[in-house]
Amino acid sequence: MHIHTHTHTHTPADEVGIFFSYMYHINGALPDRCQGIEFDAIALDEKGNALFFKDEYLWNGYHGPAQLSNESFKELDDIHGIGHVDAAFRMHNIDNPDDHDHIYFFLDDKVFSYYNQSLEDGYPKDIQQDFPQVPSHLDAAVECPKGECVTDSVLFFKGHDVHVYDIATKTVKVKTWPNLPVCTSVLRWLEHYYCFHGHNFTRFHPITGEVNGPYPKDARHYFMRCADFGGYQTPKCSDVKIDAITSDDAGKTYFFAASLSFTKHFLNITRGWKEVTNGVDAVFSYTGKLYMIKDDQVYIYKGDAHYSLIEGYPKTLREELGIEGHVDAAFVCPSEHTVHVIQGQNIRNIDLIATPRVVTQDVPLMLSGIDAAMCGSDGIKMYKGSQFYHYENMVTLTSRIAQMPQNITGSMFGCRD
Repeated sequence: MHIHTHTHTHTPADEVGIFFSYMYHINGALPDRCQGIEFDAIALDEKGNALFFKDEYLWNGYHGPAQLSNESFKELDDIHGIGHVDAAFRMHNIDNPDDHDHIYFFLDDKVFSYYNQSLEDGYPKDIQQDFPQVPSHLDAAVECPKGECVTDSVLFFKGHDVHVYDIATKTVKVKTWPNLPVCTSVLRWLEHYYCFHGHNFTRFHPITGEVNGPYPKDARHYFMRCADFGGYQTPKCSDVKIDAITSDDAGKTYFFAASLSFTKHFLNITRGWKEVTNGVDAVFSYTGKLYMIKDDQVYIYKGDAHYSLIEGYPKTLREELGIEGHVDAAFVCPSEHTVHVIQGQNIRNIDLIATPRVVTQDVPLMLSGIDAAMCGSDGIKMYKGSQFYHYENMVTLTSRIAQMPQNITGSMFGCRD
């Protein structure tokens, strides 16, 4: 899968950066990260999009041009006026919804808290008001949830020192990782941790700082789409076919599509779920678990940090769901206990509370050739090729009234419109 120090004395590299920043202003040109950029900070937003920051610019996602960061986070420039960020991270704190999924930016000795690109009341604050014992003038920061770190934590980087901040107790332990390069930004992606330095990155263990494998690697091969680095071209939306899609209890969307080798929601199967290879036929979420169907096998994964396969699985479709034959798609609607399994032009309803599980209803569908399906608060979407059909509920889905197909768009899956 082609899926990551600020010092306050100017080095020759800093002088070059200042020169290029000046030239961007003079020439009106935007910086190009495919030319090789050392990012100031990287963070995920509330929707899981990666934001890359350099000077007063940011890139939203893995492809596309730079934009001024104050267009999205205007107070960073209006209040502080320094035109860059030192560090940034997205808070992972499910127990505290007032903080969970907020983005924190660090600039010199201040911290800013944003939600939906709006600055929270009372900010900016001194860093130590929100994060006691955490130093100023940071190099990088990244969230580290329990299961990957010992507790729900934030890792703050300054030189070779890592300040491990326990979110619940607001205490800090300082570690020194001399074998890890000085990180100018850090990204947590697919439960792995990447230290960015120059235009390279090094993957490390979030508890020990240990580096395994041939690092550093050039970020342009993995974390952005650059024509001269691997030659990857974003597919047209008209060429996209979704193989399977679901969303979990936390609202995170997973989709599987062979034509999209890297998008904002895409998860590489061999990394996240190593027991399932060469794609899946269907996937659905239920009671905090992910159910994956491949051929006549059902794999169930705990919805924890590492998506571990539940002991005793895979099981056959007959054992787990009481059905046989190829499955085209499957979905469970929020707060319901019925999985709707699509096989050809039939939708088969299976009660997930009953033991043994049997089909409670078999209903014909107007559509055929469905590739994937998902049910959410906005209704049911049925994907077929590069198009989808949107239904308000199960009644309209199983009615004889035909729906007009809509085209998959770039905002949905990161393809080219």
